[in-house]
Amino acid sequence: MPGATNPPLLSEYDPMRSGRIFALAAGLGLIVGNASSVLALEETLTLFNGKDLAGWSTFIPHKDKSSGPETDPKGVFKVEDGAIHVSGEEFGCLTTRQEFSNYRLRLEVKWGAKKWPPRDKPGTPRDSGILLHCVGPDKVWPKSIECQIQEKDFGDFYMVGGTTLEVKGRVEKGRVIKTRDAEKPFGEWNVVECVCEGDKIINIVNGVVVNEGVKASELKGKILLQSEGAEVFYRNITLTPLGK
Repeated sequence: MPGATNPPLLSEYDPMRSGRIFALAAGLGLIVGNASSVLALEETLTLFNGKDLAGWSTFIPHKDKSSGPETDPKGVFKVEDGAIHVSGEEFGCLTTRQEFSNYRLRLEVKWGAKKWPPRDKPGTPRDSGILLHCVGPDKVWPKSIECQIQEKDFGDFYMVGGTTLEVKGRVEKGRVIKTRDAEKPFGEWNVVECVCEGDKIINIVNGVVVNEGVKASELKGKILLQSEGAEVFYRNITLTPLGK
C-alpha cells in the first residue's frame, strides 16, 4: 500500500520522543518499573525484527555449568529465515528487556521435529510457552502467568510462581484448561494472541477465544518465550497498546 510503514522496532523505539512520556504511560499503561525506564507506546511495536534478538535477553541455566546463564553457546535461541528458532535442547528463557501492560500480543508459532529429554519419549507432547507479566529475578521459570504452547493444549493458562487468576468465578493457582481446541496440525503456523487489559487476560488461538480470566495477580511485566525440550519457531511478534 502506498505510504504504508512498518511498525517501529523495539530496538529502535525512542520512549522520550514528543516529550509526552508520563501522559502516554498513564494513558496506555505500557510501563516499566520506574520513571527513567518508562516505555510509552503510541502505536503497534514490532518485538522481533526478523534479523536478530535485539531487545531480548537469554537465560539458560546450563547443566554442565561451563557457561554463564546469560550465554547461549549451543544456539538454543537463534534467528533463521525471519523466525526465532528455539531448539529446545536446554530449558531456558528468551525475555523482553522491557516490561509491558495493557496490550495485545500477537505472534505466529509452529513446531519443529526435534525433541529433547524429557520430551523425547514417544507420545510425549512438544512443549513451550508464552509467559506474561514476568516479574522478579531471571530463572526457570519466573513469576508469571503462562499462555501454554504445548501440542493439543494451546491456550491453557498456567499460574507460575504463585500467581493467580479468576476464571469462571474461581481463583485459580495452577492449570486452567482451554475451553476449545483451535490448534492447527503439526508443521503449520498458528496465530496466538494474548490480550492483557487491566487485570483481564484473554488467550486467542487462530482467531478463536480459548481461555479468559480476570483479577490477575500481576498486571505488568516482561514477556518470555520458553525453551522446554521441543523445537519450536516464533515469528511476526507484535505488541499493540490498548486504550487508544
